[in-house]
Amino acid sequence: MNQATFPFSAIVEQTQLKTALLLCAVDPSLGGVLIRGDKGTAKSTAARALTDILPLIDRVVGCAYNCLPGAPYQHCETCNAEHATAQADSVPFVTLPLGATEDRVIGTLDLEQALKGGQRVFKPGLLASAHRGILYIDEVNLLPDHLVDVLLDAAAMGVNAVQREGLSISHPARFTLIGTMNLEEGDLRPQLLDRFGLMVEVTAPRDKAMRSEVVRRRIAFEANPTVYAAAWMQEQQALRHQLATAQQLLAEVTLDDALLDLISHLCCEFEVASLRADIVMHKAARALAALDGRSQVTPQDVRSAAELVLPHRRRRKPFEQPGLDQEQLDDLMQQALQPPDESESGDEYTGQENSESNGEAQDQQQVFAAASANNVRRLEVDTASKRFNAGKRSTAKDAPRGRVVRAVPDQNPNSLAVGATLRSAALRGSNEFQVTKDDLHQQIRSGKNANLILFVVDASGSMAAQRRMEAVKGAVLSLLTDAYQQRDEVAVISFRGESAQLLLSPTRSVDLAEQNLRELPTGGRTPLPHALSVALETLEKTTMPPLLVLLSDGKANVALNDGNDPWQESLRFAGLLAECGVPALVLDTETGYLRLGRARQLAQALGAECLTLEELSAENLALTIRGCLK
Repeated sequence: MNQATFPFSAIVEQTQLKTALLLCAVDPSLGGVLIRGDKGTAKSTAARALTDILPLIDRVVGCAYNCLPGAPYQHCETCNAEHATAQADSVPFVTLPLGATEDRVIGTLDLEQALKGGQRVFKPGLLASAHRGILYIDEVNLLPDHLVDVLLDAAAMGVNAVQREGLSISHPARFTLIGTMNLEEGDLRPQLLDRFGLMVEVTAPRDKAMRSEVVRRRIAFEANPTVYAAAWMQEQQALRHQLATAQQLLAEVTLDDALLDLISHLCCEFEVASLRADIVMHKAARALAALDGRSQVTPQDVRSAAELVLPHRRRRKPFEQPGLDQEQLDDLMQQALQPPDESESGDEYTGQENSESNGEAQDQQQVFAAASANNVRRLEVDTASKRFNAGKRSTAKDAPRGRVVRAVPDQNPNSLAVGATLRSAALRGSNEFQVTKDDLHQQIRSGKNANLILFVVDASGSMAAQRRMEAVKGAVLSLLTDAYQQRDEVAVISFRGESAQLLLSPTRSVDLAEQNLRELPTGGRTPLPHALSVALETLEKTTMPPLLVLLSDGKANVALNDGNDPWQESLRFAGLLAECGVPALVLDTETGYLRLGRARQLAQALGAECLTLEELSAENLALTIRGCLK
């Protein structure tokens, strides 16, 4: 046993989390598990502890591909050696760091071998190391898009294909994907979310006795990991035996057609689009039966599987969190399992009615309604910024991460293009192969940059007409949806009465921004200068390329300093923002026949685009916001 790992059997409660991990051990083809929850809720502890209870696997010592003995990968020199022998070993547990390069993940040309003998030899990456094991990603929602693409390809095919540096290699890469994430850091890309077979929501225990037991066990473990692990040896061994038995039994477990119909019924009622849900539910239900030592799946197995498979796959509205209505699930189970003559009397119930009634309850809880959010133009930021944060909004011309698009000569490269460098040395045609500074090449990568979108929302009395404020909130929610899809950070400033306030500091959690905006009250005067001042202070602290989105009619009537003209102060701060090169968009919310046009004047001072709310939603086209960031 790994003495530095907290025992899996010693984890307090978290029953659903432990069950999901055990199911992935019984049937690795489930696709893994996503663990969502706040910090300090045993997400990483449970994931790392799983390996200590997994039955051992046979592998050849020193094999970089974790080949299956008897069926080695054709290019694996270790397994194809004449006297290669396999022995029992622990299941691989590979951690994929967020800052890993694409070369480190998929593999690349072995530079050392190339320099020694001039041969093209493949150096395996993390995907090879994780084959037949576990690939673990902490804060998986922050994984850069170019690495997400790599994982999606490997997860779909079970093969890692490498075409680069003159190499053309494919090797097996079947692994169980375990990811953890904190909702405060934003959501996960939908394509990758669907690849996780199961999802678990974890929270810290509310019972004080349980919390104290968690602390007691953790302190005891940290005091002497070896002694503490030995105290749980019997429980660990029992779990290992249970898993080994379940793995052997799995092939014999059957699921009858009636329960298969139930699985499809639940997927339809919860409006799950992906057929992967039906397949994974079938596998999870069989794994549950095997884990319990049974060869026949029961309706309760299907229900338990639904709680793990459906929450992250059901069709959701923007900003609606994944989850499953337990009452609806109970009703659907009861309805499906009733005899035919009884089920007819229950036809009044439908999942649609339930969701509609839930929607009404949610509407009643909203402090202030927002109009339906229409599709808005896609906003792109065209800047000369050298700062880079992985995202999807704007193209970074020379990103530190992303796909390699070309190589250029560079005697002091910070990202060496190995293949181009070696080819340059070889083409010189000298008798002795030698790399000089003149041969060095720099990798040029293409990536997508994220932005900080700062919403500055006028909530004053000049905009207090209910229908107008509903339209404003609807527009902001549309922009927030766009920000979520582009993996941006967002921040929100509102201004009303005598001052402005930063409602939400920069965060990837657009859900928090949406909640703040829905609960935003209106009324009072218009302290526009203070709002622009707070915006300037906020943007000076960011390390991300910003985009300022101001929603206002521009009718400032509260000065930042007594005796000053509020409008002139507003223009002055707008000028300061323009001098900093902040790309901006002004949404003019002024209504009526007599319009002062203050918002458009403010946009001119900002050097910004100016649109009405109607113009923003008029076309589903890209609107490029230009700036010159310093």
